[in-house]
Amino acid sequence: MPDDVGGSERMLAQWETSIRQKAERYQSMAERVQGLSITETSRDGTIRLTIGSNGILSSVDIAESARDKRMAEVSAEIMRTLQKAQSRIPELLQQAMAETIGTQDETANALFAEARKNFPPAPAEDVPPPVNPELRFGIDDDQPPAPAPPPAPRPPSRPRRPEDDEDFDGGSFLS
Repeated sequence: MPDDVGGSERMLAQWETSIRQKAERYQSMAERVQGLSITETSRDGTIRLTIGSNGILSSVDIAESARDKRMAEVSAEIMRTLQKAQSRIPELLQQAMAETIGTQDETANALFAEARKNFPPAPAEDVPPPVNPELRFGIDDDQPPAPAPPPAPRPPSRPRRPEDDEDFDGGSFLS
């Protein structure tokens, strides 16, 4: 029986060592991921932002040249740039996993799948159509509302003459 106890103790010690090593690798991965940040710049260079590995915005820089744009265009560019930055998170997470715990780990694959779900690829960068002010609804912050045009003058009414069955006087016979 002593051999069985010794073998069990060795197996338990190996298991404990394996768990400790795995915990150290996960801790290393967590530290690496926590220290990651992504900085992205908009295609026109007016927006520069940084996010953490959790996808939360940590800084936004807007160039002075953005003042020449409509606020709707600036805010849309901020959102496109943020989505572009967030779409890079799964790639960086996968790289950190490969360097610390490996890509064959079941937990690592679950974390990676969750990151892909939360941070999908950025939408294709197409140029938005120009905003036509005549078709816009709502309040326009950039320009004061145009005054309403004055009502069109009504033609003066002609005094009515006594009705004559044979003369319509150029007027309607329906009235």
